[in-house]
Amino acid sequence: MNGSAGISAAALAAAMALAAMLGLVAAPLAGLLLAIPGSGAAADVIGDPYVWHVARFTVWQAFLSTLLSALFAIPVARALARRAIFPGRALLVRLLSLPLALPQLVAVLGILSVWGSNGWLARAATAAGSGWRPDVYGLIGILLAHVFFNMPLMVRLISAALERVPGEYWRLSAQLGMPPRTIWRLVEWPAIRGVLPGAAALVFMLCATSYTVVLVLGGGPGASTLEVAIYEALRFEFDPPRAVILAMLQLAITATVFLVLRRLAVPMETGFIPQTPFPRLDGDRAGVRLHDVFWLLTAAAYISTPLAGIVFSGLGADLLRLTTETAVQAALLTSLMLATTTSLFALLMTWALLQPLRGSRGGTTENPLTRTADLAASLVLIVPPVILGAGWFVILMPGGSMEWFAPAVVAVINALMSLPFTWRVLQPAFRDVQQRHGRLCAQLGIRGLARLRLVDWPLMRRPIGLAAALSLALSLGDLGAIALFGSENFRTLPWLLYQRLGSYRTDDAAGLALVLLGLIMILMILAETTGRRKRAP
Repeated sequence: MNGSAGISAAALAAAMALAAMLGLVAAPLAGLLLAIPGSGAAADVIGDPYVWHVARFTVWQAFLSTLLSALFAIPVARALARRAIFPGRALLVRLLSLPLALPQLVAVLGILSVWGSNGWLARAATAAGSGWRPDVYGLIGILLAHVFFNMPLMVRLISAALERVPGEYWRLSAQLGMPPRTIWRLVEWPAIRGVLPGAAALVFMLCATSYTVVLVLGGGPGASTLEVAIYEALRFEFDPPRAVILAMLQLAITATVFLVLRRLAVPMETGFIPQTPFPRLDGDRAGVRLHDVFWLLTAAAYISTPLAGIVFSGLGADLLRLTTETAVQAALLTSLMLATTTSLFALLMTWALLQPLRGSRGGTTENPLTRTADLAASLVLIVPPVILGAGWFVILMPGGSMEWFAPAVVAVINALMSLPFTWRVLQPAFRDVQQRHGRLCAQLGIRGLARLRLVDWPLMRRPIGLAAALSLALSLGDLGAIALFGSENFRTLPWLLYQRLGSYRTDDAAGLALVLLGLIMILMILAETTGRRKRAP
């Protein structure tokens, strides 16, 4: 009786969360569908050569970004997997994790500080007597930024696949005296080939839906994507019918990529590099050692130089004046409130979606509700923030209630965008707790808040802290939703940063980027510390 009641309560919680999530996604999509213009206006938009240029560029830059990320990541991952122990390995692994939590706008400013026309490379060229200036705006800049974000992701996936290769393979290859080319052909490439399609599909989707990078580094209509075109149609041209058609085209592309991703997806646990990889003997040759050192140092430099650029550029700004400005303080407070609301909402939604696992046998038996929850958490990836924002923009614009509902809309969109990440962090941990303690809790009648306090929270403190930190970081650095709904009375720190950058107040932008970077790092450290803190007896 109690067990069935518990299962019913869990099913009800998950069903309510699913209904709420689908409703929050379906409402803006319905608004877009209802706002589709007549056949004449739609034909004008579809027949516009610029629209198809933007669509082609969206796919082309995503393809090139994925290709370059893979070509960079494979040798770095091989070197990282081959070098089980070396000074600074743990630091390098942490460095490769930073781009995953770094706001795109902050990273873009770091890239500009290195590759921009007044960046470190340009200054070095001037000091050397050369008039060369790098042109970072356009396709080149977009590729630089996308590789910065996605190469570390592919390294994590590929390295984990290599480090799951049985140790007997490496022993046998050493006993047979296999040269590196043979090891690559017979051992490494088969392992990489198993994860590469899914990793490439994931990176392609992230680049196809990239918004902030293209908005800042695109440099003009020649290097624009569909998401930026939607933003321009709503904010600059005030042409909702055009934005609706562009949103439908973007939705078709993301849905197609998502279907491919579902077929080629890699299990989430492959995204973590084991801390104790199997020691290999094929890296003792001088040529191999030199190869590995080169790629590891190159990867470290590629990731660390923009981060150093953010710090040095930010320290050159008048931080005391910035932090005492009323506009900055108001934007900071707004960002913190939105991030807290977003994180709580995302965690509550994820926790509700996890509840049907309590009714499965040991947390392993799949049922329609658990499968639906898993699919729903991923389906949000189909609808980028700009499309959700465009839908709510079309719904709220006629009533003149945009400014009233803007904070709630931005918080909801950011929470929905956090769900795939919080789900993938909490679902394996929740399943493991259910497998280990679910049956005992059912026999002892430990349910509800008692189970949360005595069992779930002590065992899931660390993944909950990580999930909270990810959702906080994603919300604090978001520029997708706020770009549509931001105003003089509603500004977040990223939106204020973008405004200062657009008005050529680069010193202020650098200082705000450093403040945002420091804030996110503090929150990440606090979340990790909370997760690792042992529960007092």
